[in-house]
Amino acid sequence: MDSLRGIESFVRSVEMGSIAAAARHLGISPAAASQNIARLERDLGVRLLQRTTRRLGLTDSGQVYFERVRDVVHTLEAAATAVSALNDAPRGRLTISASVAFGRHVIAPLIPGFASLYPQLSVELVVTDRAVDHIAEGIDISVRFAEQLEPSLIARRLVTVPMLICAAPDYLARRGTPRTPEDLVHHDCLLYRLATHGRLFRWTFLKDGTLYEPDIKPKIISNDIDTLTSMVLAGAGIARLGAFIADALIAKGLVVPLFSDITAGSNTVAAHTPFTFYACTLDRHSATPKIRAFIDYAVAALSTR
Repeated sequence: MDSLRGIESFVRSVEMGSIAAAARHLGISPAAASQNIARLERDLGVRLLQRTTRRLGLTDSGQVYFERVRDVVHTLEAAATAVSALNDAPRGRLTISASVAFGRHVIAPLIPGFASLYPQLSVELVVTDRAVDHIAEGIDISVRFAEQLEPSLIARRLVTVPMLICAAPDYLARRGTPRTPEDLVHHDCLLYRLATHGRLFRWTFLKDGTLYEPDIKPKIISNDIDTLTSMVLAGAGIARLGAFIADALIAKGLVVPLFSDITAGSNTVAAHTPFTFYACTLDRHSATPKIRAFIDYAVAALSTR
């Protein structure tokens, strides 16, 4: 049993980049995790890790040992999960990652109701627009849109969200209302820069079944949707917002949707296809009770949107 504890502490330390991170994942103290690894090294008669104040590295022996025992740890964890799933309610910590805006406006409101159903479960919501690593960061579920999906992840659709081109009434009163997407070249456009790859979020439109992108000159750029929203409300220009943000503002008369449906003769021009968000998990985690419970809850709660 001591060897298994040492192997688990060793593998998790390597995967997560530090003994402290591994200890948090395992629910033990950093000192206990370090002692587990030290006992393992003593039993093997070799040093597995090179420890410095800044980084954790593998020795040659450690690299060989890690490659041999990593799958053992994952297999044992999957076996324990499969057994407990037969008769166990969701428990422990559930860590969910989502983009800042979608996490704040859509996922966060779901969590209180979900958490109240499972008193033995604690939930952590990580809101970030960068790419996350499920293993290294201990993420159980990452909520992503289609462009962020990875072949190594299992994805289940959560909800499809319309994207709306919006401006404040004050801006439109000063600058006029663009009637076609081509008119945007004469307006101040507020664009979002995606943190995952650094490119600007494109404004594409659908015309006669074909996507096209009008000429747009960015006036203001931000990597945070809520920041862009605040500037739209201040009359700074036109932005593309998810319906989960825009709908409430439209209902209050704070912003006006543009190009929702333009008919010119036989041609219909509409805003680009909506965003679909997915709940993503690692294959070995996909059947755990806590993960399955949250995804089922979220799908049901968002089905009315």
